[in-house]
Amino acid sequence: MSELHTPQRPLILGSTSRYRRELVERLHTPFTCVAPDVDEAPIPGEAPGALALRLALAKAHAVAALHPEAIVIGSDQVSDLNGQPMGKPGTHKRAVEMLRAMRGQTVMFHTAVAVVCKATGFVQSDVAVIRTMFRSDLSDDAIERYLRAEQPYDCAGSAKSEGLGISLLDAIHSDDPTALIGLPMIRTCRMVRAAGIELP
Repeated sequence: MSELHTPQRPLILGSTSRYRRELVERLHTPFTCVAPDVDEAPIPGEAPGALALRLALAKAHAVAALHPEAIVIGSDQVSDLNGQPMGKPGTHKRAVEMLRAMRGQTVMFHTAVAVVCKATGFVQSDVAVIRTMFRSDLSDDAIERYLRAEQPYDCAGSAKSEGLGISLLDAIHSDDPTALIGLPMIRTCRMVRAAGIELP
């Protein structure tokens, strides 16, 4: 008698980020992307890590409400300069301002991930903290060349380490190497497995 195989629940990435999509593609597991409808404005006085975690959970819950049978991944990243959250620059001018402010500084990146399944009541979340050290000899010309080449205006803090942005840094310290790109995959895999999807 053949063993009955229970099909896995659908996997959804609650994000429109191409960086996160490319990371989840590494799992060789079918998934879809759904844009979460979430207000990403920080609450006054909210710490960067708390902001990232709140938004990751909000995104996962928002998509899970529309797809209750699915296992949903939500994520958010907030860069942190001296306790102040720095979002995505959006414009060239704002990106220049951010990178000048980060020159010679230690900048923390808080990358939160949440996995939710409404049908089973599954909820797990965690935050990876990445400590980066930006070069003190980073010139205005180097900043300009980097921004023109990469145009990282959709990246927290304008720092795109998986590309030319690695040249802006002296060091990166993290226990989850993909967290700086936008999704801590070690944590994500652990939660997705716990939610019921077999990996690999």
